[in-house]
Amino acid sequence: MEKYINKAKVLIEALPYIKEFNGKKVVIKYGGSAMVDDAIKASVIEDIVLMKLVGFQPVIVHGGGKEISDMLTAIGIESRFQNGLRVTDAATVDVVEMVLAGKVNKSIVQLIQNHDINAVGITGKDGKTLKVKKKLVDGEDIGFVGEITKVNTKLIDSLLENDFIPVIAPIGTDEAGNTYNINADYAASAIAGALEAEKLIFLTDVEGVLRDIDDKSSLISKIAMEEVDTLIQEGVISGGMIPKVECCVEGLIHGVRSVHILDGRVLHSMLLEIFTKKGVGTMFCKYFD
Repeated sequence: MEKYINKAKVLIEALPYIKEFNGKKVVIKYGGSAMVDDAIKASVIEDIVLMKLVGFQPVIVHGGGKEISDMLTAIGIESRFQNGLRVTDAATVDVVEMVLAGKVNKSIVQLIQNHDINAVGITGKDGKTLKVKKKLVDGEDIGFVGEITKVNTKLIDSLLENDFIPVIAPIGTDEAGNTYNINADYAASAIAGALEAEKLIFLTDVEGVLRDIDDKSSLISKIAMEEVDTLIQEGVISGGMIPKVECCVEGLIHGVRSVHILDGRVLHSMLLEIFTKKGVGTMFCKYFD
């Protein structure tokens, strides 16, 4: 009997959050190990489906770096990166679009629909959702890598209004109609800001922001936007975490209420973060309450 009582307590703890976020938009950046490990993949999809069923409006923006690299290797094209961004020539961007808009996007859609929830896969090219310009890295041209200049939410809004979960591949076009690869973190942040989402969630391969990188118990559960520069200067936020945190800040600046960095390797990490008092990752907010 006790285990059933404990289950009931968990549901009761979740009730205020279900009421608070009912009807609210939540943008989820889906990538990393959560896209590779079958058990974690199933857990992520279950979390998203549950969010939808209790009244959230989830929007998924996905990556697919491993799948792209695997395909490039299979056809004899070397993967090259600069400052964490894929160097994308004309041949590579064709592969990126094929893998992201095809295999990866449609597999996520199918996993959701296996739960009898409607989902539609699109790219930023559909409905002119993501307009971009060429992104330069340290002044260098690294090919068809896009920097978002405008997000048109008309198609996304239409899908949400008609009870679909939008699943978005980060591909966009410039004014001339050229296709560009977009970093999924930046795409998720821009889309969440344009939608004025309640939450933006980054599923990563780290626990969140650790005050001591060698001590997993030093997780910082909440960071106000004004603290970020100090934490970077102190070296608490460093390396590859810096651009991800910058995406968190961008989201907040453009209207997202809170942004979360979660360890996507933890089963049901999104539910634990959203529906419990303590959470399991790092939440970014504009100000401390």
